Order: sequence, then structure tokens, then C-alpha cells
Amino acid sequence: MADPEVRIEGFQEVVDEALQDVDMAGGDDAEIVEAGDGANGDGAIADEAGQEAAAARTTFIDYLKSPIIELLVGQGEEQTLLTAHQALLIKSPFFADAVAHFSEQATTRRIEFANEDLDAVGCFLQYLYTGEYFPKKMGDGLESDSAQAATGDDGEQLLKHAKVYTLADKLGVMELKSLAHSKVHRINSTAHGEMAYARFVYANTPRSDATIRKPIASFWGQRSHVLRHEAEDDFRALCLEYPEFGFDVLSFVLDARERKGVEAEPKSGRKRARGM
Repeated sequence: MADPEVRIEGFQEVVDEALQDVDMAGGDDAEIVEAGDGANGDGAIADEAGQEAAAARTTFIDYLKSPIIELLVGQGEEQTLLTAHQALLIKSPFFADAVAHFSEQATTRRIEFANEDLDAVGCFLQYLYTGEYFPKKMGDGLESDSAQAATGDDGEQLLKHAKVYTLADKLGVMELKSLAHSKVHRINSTAHGEMAYARFVYANTPRSDATIRKPIASFWGQRSHVLRHEAEDDFRALCLEYPEFGFDVLSFVLDARERKGVEAEPKSGRKRARGM
């Protein structure tokens, strides 16, 4: 999103008047003092500050004047060519580094995203230009999407935002990452949809990412009846595929029991009753 244009009303007029006063006071014999040599350098310092303020202003037109970068997303028949303005793309540390490798003489600037999801990249670009991406947050939910069912077994809506989350993490755009995660918690889904979402998260995020993993463990740790009656097969398969998922859910359950004091603490952890 473009930074807002900042204008300091009357600042330049004050600077010009101050410089005029210095000239009138000194006359033809006025001493020219370099900034930093003494009190008489205040005018030059103010002028320099005015120039810095002017240089810091960036309008949306400035972004649109920057070079066009081509983004080649996907592979094979699904491959799609997108374009975006360089000045907006380099808000991402990933793109800033990639653009730094282009030569000044390059007529075509292209970056390939062979393994990225096209819709997630589209959401990223929409966010860069507008500061949001569809569907937007509305009240406690999200605006309606006629292309998707309100609740689906495939977890498509959850996966949409999970893919934006992982892409934002890769590109270093933390504000978008936070926005995508907040949208996940505004979606109603089914047990199978939640399992599909959990599988994607555990396949595409590091173990250290508690921000997105911990709520999943909490969700399933509080729904043992659902696991047993609606998603037992999916749960077993996911635990075998990603043992960290099963461990996180078990840890949540045990921590909750410990806090509630459900289980009495054993007298010794070194012995167990015979015959067990």
C-alpha cells in the first residue's frame, strides 16, 4: 500500500523568510557560514530539512512510474504471466533482493514462481496496491464470495488464506501474514475441511511457527467427540503423516488437564503397578 503523502503547510515559506532576514541583516559584508560552523548555520540546516521532507514524499503516481516486473507463476498449461510495478514489489524484502540482481540495461525484468499458488500471488498483489485482498473482513466475518460455498468439506476457504499466509511469510510481508491469519478465524468449516487445512499448515510451515499451529492443536484438542465420530480416519492418517500434529494436540489436552487438576499426581514416576 502506498505511503500517504505528507505535506507540511507553510514550512517552505518560513524557511525562505528566514533566509531573506539573514541576507538583509548581513548586507554586502555578510559572512557565508557553512552549516555546522556556528549559530548562523541555522538557515542552511532548516533549508536542508525542507529538502529532506520534500524528498521523502512519495505519491501513488511515483509507484506507477516505476519499471514493470513480470511474474511467471505456475508450471505447464497453468502457467500465468502477471505484472506489477517495481516500487511496490520492493516493499517485500524477497523482491527487493531479486530486483537488485537486474541490470540497469535489462529490457525485460522477470521473476519465476513455479511452485506458488496463482490465487495467493494475486491476493498478494491486490494487497500491495490496495492494502487488502478479497474477501475483506466485515464485522465478525468476511464479505460473501459467490464462487465458494459458505461451508465446504474441502476446506477451500481455509486453504486460500493459509496459502496467502505462507506466501507472505516467504516474501517477508508481515502485515499481510497477520491479515491472512486473522481471516482464517472468521471462516466456518467442517471437520474434513479443518483436517485439510491442518494438513496444509503442517506441511508448509516450520515447527517454530506457533502462531498458526497452536490454534489448530487447540481447536482439535477441544473437540475429541468430533475426532472420534466425524474425522477419526482423517485424524489417524494426519497423525501418521505429520507426527508433530498428533504431539501438539496431545500436549494441549495434557496441559489442559494439568491446569484443571483432573489427574492426581502419582507418588513416584519410577515404578508402575505390576500386571498393567
